[in-house]
Amino acid sequence: MRRRALLVAVLVAAVMVGWLVVPRVISATAPTRTEPSAMIERTTPSATVTALATPDPSPSPEPRLSEGELADLAAGVLGHEVPPSAGGTFEVLLGSEPAPAEDSAAAVMTVRIEVEAGVPIDVAAFGAFVMVTLNDPRGWGSDGSVTFARTDGTADVRVVVASPATVDRMCAPLRTVAQYSCGRNGAAALNAIRWVDGAAAYLGGGGDLTSYRQYLITHEMGHLLGHPHTHCPATGAVAPVMLQQSITMGGCLPNAWVAP
Repeated sequence: MRRRALLVAVLVAAVMVGWLVVPRVISATAPTRTEPSAMIERTTPSATVTALATPDPSPSPEPRLSEGELADLAAGVLGHEVPPSAGGTFEVLLGSEPAPAEDSAAAVMTVRIEVEAGVPIDVAAFGAFVMVTLNDPRGWGSDGSVTFARTDGTADVRVVVASPATVDRMCAPLRTVAQYSCGRNGAAALNAIRWVDGAAAYLGGGGDLTSYRQYLITHEMGHLLGHPHTHCPATGAVAPVMLQQSITMGGCLPNAWVAP
């Protein structure tokens, strides 16, 4: 009986110990089960960092201009829609530009640059193109006889780009028939259509727009300097600059210069 009573006492004590232990175990683990908000706080920044670390997409490459677009930019061409007639008002390129210092011994001819309002040509870019062409060592100053300076006042000659109708009036009684240019009455009057699009004869003969524009300036300035038209000397020869290359190459190769 004593042994049984002792065993019962031990079992009761064990049970009581178990009941006493269980609450302590639950109490110890309870905070672990009530931490979801703390877990969210720990994981949210990680997700944010991941999002910020995502690389930006590669930037799109900048569009590249074609050769034709670059040529137009240099010549001041803003568009290829030339009106047949404009208002007859001219924008003069303001400021002045001296003749090249290395040509100080040559006679200086002053030039005023003008663009008719309403044609798609920027006067500053056009003027820069004209002056570089006039003072090119292959041009009329190749023999050291003449050089060119720019002015916005009274000048020896004007270089004007204008609508076909205005050029026709400036060139009369020459018949430029809304297609061609001229050098007369102290002005190189350049047809804006020819400046913008070139001429089929020149381009079809293997020339490009930039050299055609250089030819147009050099040819019409040649008239103002007293040089008449000439002919192609032989098939396959380089064209003389005073050949009417806007009309026909006559078997010659395109050329923009006095001394190519």
